[in-house]
Amino acid sequence: MKHLLLIIALCSSTFLIAQTKYEQGMTKAMELWEESKLDEASNLFERIATVEKDNWLPTYYVAQIAIILNWRDFENREEATMKATLDKAQEFINTMRTIAPDNPYADHLQAQLYTVWVAHDGMKYGMKYAGTIGELNQKMINKEPDNPIFIAEKAQWDMGSARYFGSSIAPYCAELQRAITLFATFKPESKFHPKGNVKRALESAEACN
Repeated sequence: MKHLLLIIALCSSTFLIAQTKYEQGMTKAMELWEESKLDEASNLFERIATVEKDNWLPTYYVAQIAIILNWRDFENREEATMKATLDKAQEFINTMRTIAPDNPYADHLQAQLYTVWVAHDGMKYGMKYAGTIGELNQKMINKEPDNPIFIAEKAQWDMGSARYFGSSIAPYCAELQRAITLFATFKPESKFHPKGNVKRALESAEACN
């Protein structure tokens, strides 16, 4: 009996230590991100992902940062450079889908990735990706209809599309405002789950005024 209790205690201690290391690593990576040290944050998330093979969160953040990097100096960014970072993002999105096949955050990332290409060259990539972006946005809304991250993303895309075609953005302002309202009470599943960008949603909402 004593031996059994000792084994249980040792296993529990090992689990707690491993959990602490994960939490420490994720916390540090988040801090690096907040300090705009995106390359360092990405490298740390990637190292965590190699250990946490069944956890989609570090994989999500590697892909997210790779996508975000393409908005830096966007107008002067060469397509070959974009492709390299977006190919990396796609690789991690694919890995994320393997870990969590029905996770709507994978659709969220995929829509963002395609949006970068459309923003880069609408004539070249608009016809190729615009329809798919719309489908992905609707798919994630169908899975989590009250998730403000997804509502805001879809509303912002719809507003951009409306502007491009010279249509009114008014129909999408209500959805954007709904997202902003939901952000006030939105509680991610854990402290490491995506929190969204309410600041960006508020900035987009200014166009509605």
